Amino acid sequence: MIKVNRHVLNNGLRVVHSEDRSTQMVCMNIVYNVGARNEHPEHTGFAHLFEHLMFGGSVNIPDYDTPMQEAGGENNAWTNNDITNYFLSIPRQNVEVGFWLESDRMLSLAFTPKSLEVQRNVVIEEFKQRCLNQPYGDAGHLVRSLVYKNHPYQWPTIGKTPQHIQDANMDLVKDFFFSFYAPNNAILAVTGNISFKETVKLAEKWFGPIPSRLIRQCDIPVEPVQNEYRKMEVERPVPMDSLYMSFPMCARLEKDFYAFDALSDVLANGKSCRLIQQLVREKALFSSINAYITNNDDLGIFQIVGKPVQGVSLQEAEDAVMQVLQELGQKPVDEQEFEKVKNKFESEQIFSNISALSLASNLAYFEHIHQAEDINLEADKYRAISAQHLQDVAAKTFVKEKCNVVHYRAGSGVND
Repeated sequence: MIKVNRHVLNNGLRVVHSEDRSTQMVCMNIVYNVGARNEHPEHTGFAHLFEHLMFGGSVNIPDYDTPMQEAGGENNAWTNNDITNYFLSIPRQNVEVGFWLESDRMLSLAFTPKSLEVQRNVVIEEFKQRCLNQPYGDAGHLVRSLVYKNHPYQWPTIGKTPQHIQDANMDLVKDFFFSFYAPNNAILAVTGNISFKETVKLAEKWFGPIPSRLIRQCDIPVEPVQNEYRKMEVERPVPMDSLYMSFPMCARLEKDFYAFDALSDVLANGKSCRLIQQLVREKALFSSINAYITNNDDLGIFQIVGKPVQGVSLQEAEDAVMQVLQELGQKPVDEQEFEKVKNKFESEQIFSNISALSLASNLAYFEHIHQAEDINLEADKYRAISAQHLQDVAAKTFVKEKCNVVHYRAGSGVND
């Protein structure tokens, strides 16, 4: 059982804490409740741009990385459609450096033209490398455009087009920052060799003076229920055909989430999983295949991605996958097969909280979706799934009218 302490500053910043005296490090994780879903459809990629801008100098500290490195610390960040996450680990005797650095960039960035230009170019280059110049790089854009018709999940975190970042002027950047990056829109998780008393003291000292802000309330459109089969065929200069099959699934906090997660493991985790066993080994239809889920605050995606062997058409491959999926809705998962999946989840939950850095990330995330104390309930929630629940979820999900398919053909074309 992980003991969670909590404190809320007057400006709205939520602080969650868990002490671990077995390490000489302190870890901090800050989650801002802003991601690609909060962007304007004509100004996408801004949350990802800020992931970079936040390291480009704050109002009182021109360079974030140098003092962090001199204090013996390490740091990084990531962004998804729902949140932006910043994390660091630092020796306990230098922990105040972490509070100083993180609080100053929450207070305000420097907003220098040079920093904006540098980071804008970095992000545009990343877009080109990941999405335009890499085989299958645009697959995420294609899949999302099929699954989501109204919701801003229809574009990936990196944005719709690099032009949106190219057009990001200082006024737009400042407006985005002061609309979302604020103590009353953030969670600070602190773990490792630091007491709760010291954590509160440092949080009040460094974050307490930062004023709360008026957070922009985004009108997120509800995605309508899908009741039609959707298919897209594209041809690109890639080495092999690839199949993408996607099905809408529930949000992270819904009960069915745990069933979907278990189904993805039944299908694609380990050498004895169903997709590998039936479609790679027995029928030799695929050279590789995988299944995974997205972990979204709102409607998510259950996705299968596979590369058929030469001579197998994408339609034949799609039909074979659908047969495996529909079998899950026709009879319960074998008890031994299901127990293996549950054991894997339980061990993952234990190991994911061993390091102070992972624990800080997990505490901040659970506080974001509901409350940090829920970290102690995850293993039980996976244990509570029944074979019947899996069958029911599979039966209502893996049907043709819920299916979104991209046939990604190898060739020389760039047609859509």
